[in-house]
Amino acid sequence: MAFISTFLILFIFWIFISGQIDWWHLSWGVLCCALVAYISHDLLFKDIRSKGKIKEITNFVKYIPWLLYQIIRANIYVARLALHPKMSRLIDPHIIRFKTKLKKELAVVTFANSITLTPGTITVLIKDGYFYVHAIDKSVAEALPGEMEDRIHSIYSEE
Repeated sequence: MAFISTFLILFIFWIFISGQIDWWHLSWGVLCCALVAYISHDLLFKDIRSKGKIKEITNFVKYIPWLLYQIIRANIYVARLALHPKMSRLIDPHIIRFKTKLKKELAVVTFANSITLTPGTITVLIKDGYFYVHAIDKSVAEALPGEMEDRIHSIYSEE
């Protein structure tokens, strides 16, 4: 059941992202989604019958629109920086280090991927509970870990 659920989620996402509804793209989608679902089905639906896991999945689904909004905002910000006449003075890359309060492995991975998906930031390294993140400028660096970490912390009900 976990394999089928994971496959269906991935395949629906595949169709949504590709925007192509022809046999070539759909067959590649089935193949790729089946392979990924086979490898990772237990990641998403591990202990699915527990109440906590259902709440976790529901909270994660609620997190996705917020993350998409942050990605759009960051895209606009980075585009504004790149197109500004004083771009060379405005872009001031930093690698920052901060300790995360996240303990669960899936929470740490979700946070790292959320940072990297947001334009202007890239998770470079996670070591001994510390995140090393490349940020495009000081204001982006100062926003980390921030609300994103708090939201992920609440998704995975970490105490």
